[in-house]
This record gives sequence, C-alpha cells and structure tokens, in this order.
Amino acid sequence: MMTREEVRVSQDRVGVLIGKAGATKKSLEEKTGARITVDSKEGIVAVEGEDAEGVISAAEVVRAIGRGFSPERAFILLTDEDLLLDVIELSAIADTPQQMDRIRGRVIGKDGRSREQIEDMTGTAISVHGKTVAIIGGLEQSKTARTAVEMLLNGVPHEAVFSFLDRKKREAKQDLLGTYY
Repeated sequence: MMTREEVRVSQDRVGVLIGKAGATKKSLEEKTGARITVDSKEGIVAVEGEDAEGVISAAEVVRAIGRGFSPERAFILLTDEDLLLDVIELSAIADTPQQMDRIRGRVIGKDGRSREQIEDMTGTAISVHGKTVAIIGGLEQSKTARTAVEMLLNGVPHEAVFSFLDRKKREAKQDLLGTYY
C-alpha cells in the first residue's frame, strides 16, 4: 500500500533540501526508500513510498530541513527512532517584525551562545528559523529544551533559564545514578 505525506517548505529552504546536484534529496531517498518530489514554485514536498515508516521518517527530515536545520543535523532523525522534531510557533507571541527579531534574538543569544548553551545542557539540536524554533532530541531532552526556550520567549532572564537547565541536568544525573543503586 502506498503511503504519502506532504510537507510545505519555504522557498529559501528548497535548495538546501535538494542539495548540490540533487545530492541531499537522493541521499534521503536512498536512506528511507521513499520517493521525494519537490514543487519548488509552491514549496510543496511530496514524500511517498511502500514503506510507511520510511515515508514518515523522510517527511520528518524534510520538515527539519524546512525549519532551518542543515541536512547533516536533520539526518540524525534517521539514526535513532527515539529522536523527535518539536516545532515552537513564534507568530502567536510576536505581532511585529521588531518583536519577532527580539524574541528570536533572545533564543539565539549573543553570537549564538544562548542557543548553544541550551543545546549543550539538554543534548538537543536547536534551529531558529523564520517564525519558528525547532528542536531535535529525545523526549525528555526536547521537553527540557522547549521549557527553556519558552522561558526565554516569556522574558525570563537568561541566568534564570540556565540555572533551571543546570538543575534539570543534575536531576537527570541523579535519576541515572539512582537506577544503579
């Protein structure tokens, strides 16, 4: 039975999805067994194939690339079935382009350090692109990263967010140690 999914990708990400001479698209098709058709005018990507799991995986990678992840970072979704893509919509929070720039800036931080620190402390990958913040990680790590990003979006000072992450990291370590005793 044929499975089909459609994903909308912004114009500025279509080239990244296709890759140099079609290399990214071809690699994704080979890894998942799915057929990928890109309508670059409309930004509609059709993912189809016999293997439903392959189609779903390929569509998730397409979504990740569409949300600003590099193909290398997006392909990590294929290596571990416990990894997931979580997308936070920013359009509900920001009414003006200036507000959008400000909240994106809070998440990214000076020279990207804020985003990097959240990634390091949660073991996730984060992309701030357009009107979204996307997170790739395991369920618990993604939840923690999402909470940290939402705290920043709500105006919580960076120091408070990082101490929250620090506490979460210690708790996770305690939980891990607790399973051995």
